[in-house]
Amino acid sequence: MRVLAINDISCVGKCSLTVALPIISASGVTCDILPTAILSTHTGGFKGYTFRDLSDDIPAILSHWKSLGLKYDIIISGYLGSISQIEMVKNIKKDFLKTDGLMIVDPVMGDNGLLYAHFDDNFVQEMKGLCRSADILIPNLTEACYLTGIDYHKACEGNYTAVLDALKTLCRRPAVTGCDVKTENGTTLSTVFYTDDNGNTKTYSTTKIEGAFHGAGDVYSSALVGALARGIHLDTAVQIAADFTTASIQQTKLDQTEARYGLNSESQMYSFLQNLDKASKK
Repeated sequence: MRVLAINDISCVGKCSLTVALPIISASGVTCDILPTAILSTHTGGFKGYTFRDLSDDIPAILSHWKSLGLKYDIIISGYLGSISQIEMVKNIKKDFLKTDGLMIVDPVMGDNGLLYAHFDDNFVQEMKGLCRSADILIPNLTEACYLTGIDYHKACEGNYTAVLDALKTLCRRPAVTGCDVKTENGTTLSTVFYTDDNGNTKTYSTTKIEGAFHGAGDVYSSALVGALARGIHLDTAVQIAADFTTASIQQTKLDQTEARYGLNSESQMYSFLQNLDKASKK
């Protein structure tokens, strides 16, 4: 099983490829990487960060890979630094994904109702084209709202199923992460709304931990890929990934680590791998 992770490298602040590579590799599959940009830190909570677009380097990398005959069972794309890179990823799917392979798109563009720096509506419109090529689409709520044109604040009132249904015009199996659902006793749950293999809307919830935790989406998407690469059913993969992410957030809060430096997922890796093994044996 061979996975390709397409994302940026943020040298400080655990996210993107510095999260994807260890989690997917620890899952027991080969994980190759294609860096889209290199940053001194990620863009959330840091000022004065450096940013280098690696678009000019990608064609030569891909040419070499073609000469090696590389093909991938799963490709996951994350942070793309430009519209030209969106087109590159479309071609990467065509040239490097196996016929029965899985294309997963994490349309990294924003959070908390706002787009990240460097992104605008033109980028959103082009990203829709990449989403249409995905087998599984995993935006957070902000990204899902930008992709569907649904008002973020209205969606936060609990209209998550409508957002998921609208995403189905782009991808047959979308999921929306980071949806807050209040229970009757006032507890807030962090919920994933997703579509299963048969087109049914399903949810999986964990306890919401208050605070802003950078890199949580990358931990979730990487764990999901690791589970799917092990042949675990989507329903169980969603649960394993969500539980691992929540445990990592809990550990980070317990350690009182400054949130912008990312999640302390390392200490939760053993439990994550145990859950993978249990699910793989069923």
